[in-house]
Amino acid sequence: MARAVDVPALVEQARAGRPRAVARLISLVEDAHPALREVMAALAPHTGNAHVIGITGSPGVGKSTSTSALVKALRARDLRIGVLAVDPSSPFSGGALLGDRVRMQDHALDPGVYIRSMASRGHLGGLSWATPQALRVLDAAGCDVVLVETVGVGQSEVEIAAMADTTLVLLAPGMGDGIQAAKAGILEVGDVFVVNKADRDGADATVRDIRHMISLGESRSPGDWRPPVVKTVASREEGMDELMASLDKHQAWLGETGHLRERRLRRAADEIESIALVQLRERMGDLRHGRGLDELAAQVVDGHQDPYAAADSLVAAVTSDVDHVQ
Repeated sequence: MARAVDVPALVEQARAGRPRAVARLISLVEDAHPALREVMAALAPHTGNAHVIGITGSPGVGKSTSTSALVKALRARDLRIGVLAVDPSSPFSGGALLGDRVRMQDHALDPGVYIRSMASRGHLGGLSWATPQALRVLDAAGCDVVLVETVGVGQSEVEIAAMADTTLVLLAPGMGDGIQAAKAGILEVGDVFVVNKADRDGADATVRDIRHMISLGESRSPGDWRPPVVKTVASREEGMDELMASLDKHQAWLGETGHLRERRLRRAADEIESIALVQLRERMGDLRHGRGLDELAAQVVDGHQDPYAAADSLVAAVTSDVDHVQ
């Protein structure tokens, strides 16, 4: 049985910047706690202020090191920072903060930084289904910037672009990232490209390749955003000024052109659809346990009904349940 939660008190504490309250709220999100609806309703008036930056790229390009360097640069501006690190790891293991993200511990004692590692829990795209709600928690808790670092597998590059205001794509020399970027389609979703580990041989060639591939992409009209390609050595915090300048320019462009609201409208629509689909699947699961779905399957197997008609019957059963609730 779920433990009772004092949502107003918890939200008030999170708004005051208390890390334990923020952690508790995100845990409620991950656990799909019965109080989650009340939590989201209480947070809603306080959201919409944080700039969400997605950080993605292939394993080995230095995402965690770059994230840590970005946190340091943003903290130098006295901004409150939230970091969501989405991993493929078990939710019981403590996440990669105990593993490959050990560098992030440099900021663990900073009260202006909140770091949370979230397991993808088998979500094929690499991003946890709970990530949008966790973003809302950090936004409402007063974070000026939220960094979302993906594990960099599957479709996470595309997913983070749908979830972020600005998408940062990391690449590295000598890894064939230019060709991989073109194959994965992330040239279309990246707002800023970063060639990290630029002290390695081939960095300039990688920059040229990416710029060339961007130029070959879809035609842009005057006033459209043209993704810059920045070189960094995140482990030594080199190139961070140029990267920060690029992020500032993109944020300003979003606000001036109205694209920020467009992206957030699209993000909210995706979030609503995702929640609705989860609810529908739950109702369909109830039908399965009630043998309604099994009976429809038997009719299809026996040739008494085609799968489309059976699906219509299933949808009708689910929607009639919704109508009855209303």
